Amino acid sequence: MFPLVALVAPVLAAEPVLSTSQLSAIGRQIWKNECAGTVEGLTSWNAGEGFPSLGIGHFIWYPAGNRGPFEESWPRFVAFAKSRKANPPPLALHATAPWPNRAAFEASRNNAEVANLRAWLAAHVALQTEFIVQRSRAALPKILAAAPASERSRIQANYHKVASTAQGTYALIDYVNFKGEGILPTERYQGRGWGLMQVLGEMRDAPSGPAAAKEFAAAAKRVLSRRVALSPPERGEKRWESGWHRRCETYATSMGR
Repeated sequence: MFPLVALVAPVLAAEPVLSTSQLSAIGRQIWKNECAGTVEGLTSWNAGEGFPSLGIGHFIWYPAGNRGPFEESWPRFVAFAKSRKANPPPLALHATAPWPNRAAFEASRNNAEVANLRAWLAAHVALQTEFIVQRSRAALPKILAAAPASERSRIQANYHKVASTAQGTYALIDYVNFKGEGILPTERYQGRGWGLMQVLGEMRDAPSGPAAAKEFAAAAKRVLSRRVALSPPERGEKRWESGWHRRCETYATSMGR
């Protein structure tokens, strides 16, 4: 396990100081959100997807020749782990996902290499949390650079309102890991995105603190329902909507409880 002390100091003045125990709670909640908190869920390939999802953050890893529209995060996490001398297992070090399709992945689920990868991931939850938090805290400058000039001040104000409590900070951290910053042109349906930039822009007026976290949760639901409505019918995204909404509801309650 890796300490999270380096993350205790806030990057933005409006962010609260998070204790190691709070950061650990965030990691456990993200693991629950993505993998139902199970070790088995640390290596997954969802039906209808063209890639496996690994770790507590379900980091995307594309097979060779099968690049998709969503941002790939597994290679960046592996590079981060190596920089922390965490010694990822050999299976994690392939240039591309070693399974060409979901059937091949499922056939190898119980082999020694995959079991070893799951065990390594289960032993390095704090490291994965650190990676997720760092990505979240780098998101705002990227979002402001990508947002229309007329929307930047409101997006920034909403970010700071949500980030003013530990609960809101959890919401921001989880949503960036869940649906990204919202700045990639490839992550759009009919020109409409669903990342953090879109949720902050969707928020209605609310004061800082718990009310802002509650409105962030409601805005995230609206954005994700819009994504489902605009998605290609063949993707069948309606089947995920209720689960996505349940996840967003954790943003409005005390640290996901």
